[in-house]
Formats: sequence, C-alpha cells, structure tokens
Amino acid sequence: MNALMEGLNSLLDISILLYMLVGLVLGFMVGAFPGITATMAVALAAGFTMTLEPVQGLAVLLTIYVAANFGDRVPSILINTPGTPASIATTLDGYPMAKQGRAGLALTISAIVSAVGILASLVLFAVAAVPIASFARDYFKSPELFALVVFGISIMIGISSKSMLKGILAGLFGLMLGSVGTYAATADQRFTFGVLELVEGVNFIAVIIGLFGIAELFDQLLTHRRSNVRPISSLGRWWPNRAELKQSGRATAVGGAVGLGVGLIPAAGGDIAGLIGWERARKASKHPEMFGKGSIEGVAASDTASSATLGGSLTTTMALGIPGDSVMAVMIGSMIIWGITPGPTLFTNRPDLVVSIVGIMLIATILSLVLSLIRMKGMVKLLDVPQPYLWSGILIFCIIGTYATSNSLSTVVTMLVFGVIGVMLKRMQVPAGPVVLGLLLGPLAEENLARTLAILPTRPFFEVVSPIALVLLALAVLSIVMPAIRAARRPRAERASLADSILHDDSIQQIEKAHDELAAQPDLLTSTVRNIDAPRRRSRKPRKNSEETEK
Repeated sequence: MNALMEGLNSLLDISILLYMLVGLVLGFMVGAFPGITATMAVALAAGFTMTLEPVQGLAVLLTIYVAANFGDRVPSILINTPGTPASIATTLDGYPMAKQGRAGLALTISAIVSAVGILASLVLFAVAAVPIASFARDYFKSPELFALVVFGISIMIGISSKSMLKGILAGLFGLMLGSVGTYAATADQRFTFGVLELVEGVNFIAVIIGLFGIAELFDQLLTHRRSNVRPISSLGRWWPNRAELKQSGRATAVGGAVGLGVGLIPAAGGDIAGLIGWERARKASKHPEMFGKGSIEGVAASDTASSATLGGSLTTTMALGIPGDSVMAVMIGSMIIWGITPGPTLFTNRPDLVVSIVGIMLIATILSLVLSLIRMKGMVKLLDVPQPYLWSGILIFCIIGTYATSNSLSTVVTMLVFGVIGVMLKRMQVPAGPVVLGLLLGPLAEENLARTLAILPTRPFFEVVSPIALVLLALAVLSIVMPAIRAARRPRAERASLADSILHDDSIQQIEKAHDELAAQPDLLTSTVRNIDAPRRRSRKPRKNSEETEK
C-alpha cells in the first residue's frame, strides 16, 4: 500500500503533467508524419531527458509512446500511408472508408478502440507483471537469463528479416557492438583500439538515433519523390451510431485478444498484431466480404490489436528485462542510464516506480483519446508540411539530443556513422532491430553465460541448467529454423519475413481485389488529387467522340 501511495503521489507534481503534455504533442506529431517512427522519437527524446528525474523522463517517453499510437492512424486513413509500422493494418479499411467520405468516422472509431486496447493491456500488465516477475526472481538464475536473452534475440531475428542469414548477421553485429569496452569480470579493454571514448562502450543513445533516426532521414533524402496525393479533406460525420458501435464490438474483442497475446511475445510489435487481428476478425465476421473495402470492423480489429500490444510489451520489459519492441529497448537503455535496472528485481526494489509507470500510461491514454476526439483539422494540415522543413528539424534535434547525452562531439560522430551504417543496412535489407537488441542485451547474456560456465565444472549439468533454460533455448532454435525451412520451400520471389507473411493467400487476394474495385470507382476519391486520374478522364473524351463520329 505504501508503494501504491508513493507511486501515485509522485504523479501529483505539476511538472509531471507539463512533461506529459510535451510528450503528448510530440507523440501526435510523430504519428502524423509518415516515416517518423515512435522508436525514432523516443530515442531522440531520450537524449533530452537524461538530466531529468526518472519519473519525469518516463512521463515524456511513455506519453510519446502512447500518443504516437493514436496519431499514426491519421496518415493511414487519410493518405493510405502508415504513420508508424503499427498502423499498417489500418490502411486496409481506413483509407477505403475515407475514400467513401467516412474519414471522420474511421478516425473516431480508431481513437476509441485504440484507447480500449491500451486500457485492456494495462489491466493485463497489472495482473500478470507481478506473478511473472516473482516467478522469474525465484527460478531464473544465470542459465535461464542467458537462455531468455537468446530467445528474445532469436524471435527478433525471425520476425524482422526475409533472409534468416541477414537477421543472424544483424544479431551478431549487435552482440559484437555490445562487447566493445571494458569487460566487467576482468576489467580488460576489448575492441577499443586505443580510443578513449570506447572504453565505456558504444554510446547506446547515439546508436539508436543513428540507426532509426539519421538512417531514416538519409534514406528519405535519397529516395524522395514528390507526392501527387493530398490528404482527404472531406471527413464526413464523426460520431458512430449505435448500430456501428455494436457492429465493431465483436471485432474489437477479437483484435484485443490477439493484441494481448502477441504483446507478450518478446520483439513482436503492433504491426504483426494488427495484421493478425484484422485476419481473425475477418474470419469471425458475418460480412467478411466487406473487409478491405471500408469495413468498420476491419478498422476496429486492427487498431485494437496493435494498441493492445503496449501492455504486453511493458510486461516483458519490466518483469523480465527483455524489451517487447524497439521502443522498449530504448526505454531500457534510458532507465539503465538513470540507474534503474528493469527486471524481476524492479518490483522488489522500486515498486513505486512501477505504479508511476502504469499511472503515466493511463493518464496518457485518456489525454490522447480526448485530443483525438477533438475535430482538429490542424492534424490534417500537418500532412501538407513540406518534408525538407521536417528533415532539417529532425537533423538539428538529432544532433542536439545526441550531444546532450555526453557533451562530446565524438558521440555526434558515432551517431552519424551509425546513420550511414543504418542506410547501408536498409539497402541490403538487413534489419536494425536485432542490432539494437544485441547491443543492449549482449553484455547481459555474456555475463550470465560466464557465470554458468564457471559453475558447470563443479556441479552436475542438469543441476545447473534447468528445464526452463533448455525449453527457452529449444524455442530459440525453432524460431530461427522453422521460418528458414518454410522460406526454403517457397520460390525465392515469394519468400517473406514473418511480419510480411502473416496473412493467408486468400486474404491477400481479397485485399488486392477490394482495392482494385475501389480504384475503379473514381467518384469515391473524395477531395483527393491524383495526376493518374487525369489521363483516364482525358482518354474518355476521345472514345466518346469516336463513337459519335461512327454514328
């Protein structure tokens, strides 16, 4: 009870609310601008929060995490471009609804079900986090922790890449980066090459901002093409009627169940949950033929599923110390800098902080819902901001945020170097997620492996290595081997990662058919400017004239 009161009392400080408002604005803007991910924003903000108290810093980072989950639906629905990967599935039915003049309804339903998904996931965190942490504290020793880290990295490898070899190489590269610096067990310096800045290891914030921020910025600069599509401005009515709410109820329940389950899997994010939730809701619907054509059930299911992963990701991060997604990986790095170690001991040493985290996410969800339900046409106008202005602002903040972490130009150089590396990884289709996880969890895996190897010669093998560790290692192997076998059976052109192959073939065909049908109805393109429509309209006139001349 004391921990509960202390955690809640820490949120009564007016500065916490101010920091949350900052995070709220940043999160919505991040979600609204396509190409700027929540990971990039949280990594960038982490550089500015290092001097804050832990609760204040978490108020900014967690609010960005929550608000971006609401804001990213705006471009998905209005311009058919996901604001973040978590809103990929929203485009399947959200954009067709907008083309039919129901963009306001899609935005409202999306906001409501997103809030429902996050609140349900917080209930899951409140119920499951303490038992999981207690179990891990009692049964997870060095062998189990090593196996858990290997399992988390292997899941990320299996999910992130079409090529298993590229995913493994990315994970090994991250582990190599994690070994740079002073080895805690022997105080030996490794891979520092006499560079003083590398004695304490590679700066985690610089690597994160470089791989997710600068790399994305450089990639957009190199591949930028002028867009001919403007946001749909005819939003229509906003509030759903009773029949529409009832219709979306089952889809919300199905999507929520999927999101809660997927969220507990380390490294599985909202993009995967959204696609699975959409697929399951389609099968459970009374009108599956409407999915992909502007079904309100499709929007409800995908957004509930992707939002419901937040609590599961938070559970694995705080209870086990294994990041549920890339945003939580940045969060762990920030907490370590603050002197807080996520994991089973967090619930024993800082239970008040756990309460504060739940409170922050709860308040952030309510504030984000209220802001989403306000008919803000300014959010739509954000999509018309010229990208060069956006790029220059991102670059400036990346440099300032990185420099603020160490007050050293070498950190900025590290960020730029990893930005170039990130672009190269993108071009070679090598995922950045395993690199981050390897860098973050590599030292933890190495430390626990060293302890295990030191104990093994003195005690029987099965007395040291428990069945839990063996099961986790077996699952880690299966998570890499099974996708590789499945990919090997397919033709090279059809190979895809787990994230790309979530939907069944019939679902993919249905989506393509629905989009083709909608594209054949130009009257549905409400307030949308497309140059590709002009030739079609011009081509109709000659046909009409030719018919008249024939007559």
